[in-house]
Amino acid sequence: MFTPQDVAKLRATTGAGMMDCKKALTESGGNMEKAIVNLREKGISVATKKSSRTASEGVVASYIHMGGTIGVLVELNCETDFVAKGDQFKELAKDIAMQIAATKPLYIKSEEVPSEVTEREKEILKKQAQNEGKKPELIEKMVEGRIKKYYAEVCLMEQAFIKDSSKTIKSLINEAILKIGEKIEIRRFTRYEMGEGLEKRVENLADEINKQMKGNN
Repeated sequence: MFTPQDVAKLRATTGAGMMDCKKALTESGGNMEKAIVNLREKGISVATKKSSRTASEGVVASYIHMGGTIGVLVELNCETDFVAKGDQFKELAKDIAMQIAATKPLYIKSEEVPSEVTEREKEILKKQAQNEGKKPELIEKMVEGRIKKYYAEVCLMEQAFIKDSSKTIKSLINEAILKIGEKIEIRRFTRYEMGEGLEKRVENLADEINKQMKGNN
């Protein structure tokens, strides 16, 4: 069904233990992709078991984009200083900072979205469905589906990872937990965008040229 080389490859890909890799390949009939999914699912359970631990170590990672027009600071926590100093953990923090720069999330997870914001969005989505002529019995299901899409836009953990859209940031974190063996969590972030919130001066190019010509007369 599978060879020792397959076990080694799966172990290198996921960071899981040898016995876990053998079991995953056995359960998947030797299918590598299914075995990876199997280990990811187990990684979620590992993350759940570790959720009660204290993650007070970590790093504050930064990312500056587009010649200084966008800047991000993110605090990524783990359990030990040893892990915090590792290249794998630092790379994860950098990837998350880049994600925040690119996708502009408003919250870390859906549980942080204020109830009034969720209700307002649901009302908007409900009216959109009604305007589309959807049947009343279908509107509720449509709203629930669309609110999940809204969370996937504004909540960092629900977003598709920019380097691999088959993963969410949540699954990326869970994979890291599986590989590293410690609780890992995003505590907070700040994103700056040059000129954000300021009224920008915009002038018609032709008008600007006319002003310059009049000034030369």
